[in-house]
Amino acid sequence: MTPDTTHLDADRLRVALGPRSYDIVIARGSADGLGRFTRELLDQGRAAGEAPRALLVSDDHLAELGMVDRAQAALERAGVATTRAVLAAGESTKSLAHAALLYEKLAGERADRRWGVVALGGGVIGDLAGFVAATYARGLPLIMAPTTLLAQVDSSVGGKVGVNLPAAKNIIGAFHQPRGVWIDVALLSSLPDRAFRSGIAEVIKYGVILDDAFFAELERDRPAILARSPESLARIVAHSCRLKAGVVERDEREETGLRAVLNFGHTIGHAVESTAGYGAYEHGEAVAVGMAAEARLAERMGWIEPPEVERLWNLIEGFGLPTQAPGLDPDQLLEAMTRDKKNRGGKIHFVLPTAIGRVELTDRPTIADIRAILAAP
Repeated sequence: MTPDTTHLDADRLRVALGPRSYDIVIARGSADGLGRFTRELLDQGRAAGEAPRALLVSDDHLAELGMVDRAQAALERAGVATTRAVLAAGESTKSLAHAALLYEKLAGERADRRWGVVALGGGVIGDLAGFVAATYARGLPLIMAPTTLLAQVDSSVGGKVGVNLPAAKNIIGAFHQPRGVWIDVALLSSLPDRAFRSGIAEVIKYGVILDDAFFAELERDRPAILARSPESLARIVAHSCRLKAGVVERDEREETGLRAVLNFGHTIGHAVESTAGYGAYEHGEAVAVGMAAEARLAERMGWIEPPEVERLWNLIEGFGLPTQAPGLDPDQLLEAMTRDKKNRGGKIHFVLPTAIGRVELTDRPTIADIRAILAAP
């Protein structure tokens, strides 16, 4: 029997990728934990007596909350000499222009390949800082410290980093696995409600694509999750990370098609984001709309039974997430979908559910099928 290499204990998960393996640590309010964790990782392969250095990347929203100061203090108490870069919060920051600012910051500090990059923030900061870590000096050690639910359960795990162009989301990027991921679920208690619910969309996604029992747990525990019960949050974060780690281990670089299942809701969701203008919808809100529409598309094709679709719609709405994006031009949405990275041979590819807990990658929906779903009230 093959041992479970992903789950080590209740608070530490292993992503088993050979020489690129790393741990995801799930803490509950550890003031100095990030500093000790980073020091441990940056000491690997370092000469004795050589002090580690890191660039701490975050945003102005977290700086106003004092989180950047606390993180830098924790790093420096652990002996990590830290330079900070605080950028404007928001999706527009995930750009080549802001990557260039971080390159200049590193170059100005004469950073070499022994420097680490610590990404403190949500998905925007993680993707941007990760892309810089992947490309500066041909690769720097990356430590992810996600502060939003969406980043904790999704974008901080798996090594996909990148930036946007106005025409397409995440179109410029790389695979760069972190040295480790530090998750503190205590940070979720002060997360704005809209951002918290946005993260729930990615949690729902895991239930639909991989685990019907987990989906049922979300249905049962919805009140406790919305109340931000620490026990419930730790459980859903850990299980979401475990599910994603299992997929990444089997298809790290999207070469077998398995990792594509993680894009359920994203074909239409990314189109919603780019058509509405980045920032009009939170990423999770757009994914929720995408999941609802793509489930209806699967129903139209006869792949999934209507009661299963209704369960999904009810859960999305029960967590206060949208199922539709009114006012967006179907032609613009369709055009945006033609730029999706999953497409092959000029055909739009979707990840569609066949039941709660099972999905398939397909290019079978016709343009007429897609238009019908986009035009549905």
